[in-house]
Amino acid sequence: MSHHIVEARNLIYTYPDGTEALKGVTFRIAHGEAVALVGSNGAGKSTLLLHLNGYLTPAQGDVVIGDTVVTRETAASARRAVGLVFQDPDDQLFMPTVAEDVAFGPLNAGLPPEQVEQRVVRALERVGMLHVRERPPYHLSAGEKRAVAIATVLAMSPDILVMDEPSANLDPRARRRLIELLHSFEHTRIIATHDLEMVVEVCSRVIVLDGGKVVADGPVRELLNDEALMSAHGLERPHILRHSHPH
Repeated sequence: MSHHIVEARNLIYTYPDGTEALKGVTFRIAHGEAVALVGSNGAGKSTLLLHLNGYLTPAQGDVVIGDTVVTRETAASARRAVGLVFQDPDDQLFMPTVAEDVAFGPLNAGLPPEQVEQRVVRALERVGMLHVRERPPYHLSAGEKRAVAIATVLAMSPDILVMDEPSANLDPRARRRLIELLHSFEHTRIIATHDLEMVVEVCSRVIVLDGGKVVADGPVRELLNDEALMSAHGLERPHILRHSHPH
């Protein structure tokens, strides 16, 4: 599977209760881009993320990772390419220790123990959490849990990082560390978030969703500076742009 693009082609998805979550979503993300998905609650952001590695299957349309259409048959390889960090780290951390959580994916992929250990160490070092490897996840702070959840995904060596509200429930110091970490990644990054200040710092492109549709797609500063666009779709122009020099 080649991993240089992520593409959605006319995605349509309706939940079993009849809620239309996605209504023809189309976009193309190139290798190495950092792209934000923004929109008010119910816009379809989380539903869209769950399509990117086959957790949900569209009623119509396709998700393409590299040159492979994501189907039930190709979902396993899609999940190796696309690492999803859930909104709540407690959904990702369930083993007795941090090290066991980070090892879980590589072990289940059938890697030999010494290679698993290398991946655990490398992933925890990458997020600055090697010192907590023997601690129970439930003893960690919100920021530490977030970092370890990211490490569980990094241990699988994905090409694409997909994150749902990564800065939620973080204090200012943990949020700053997260932003620095996201900056340091060379992966393709797709981040669904309400934190528009973070979007300005981390992403170069933003896709605005409203009512399950893409209503805007373009450079972060250009779109998020558009007061009329923001207001029309239940968003506010971020303060970081209000106080920055226009040039």
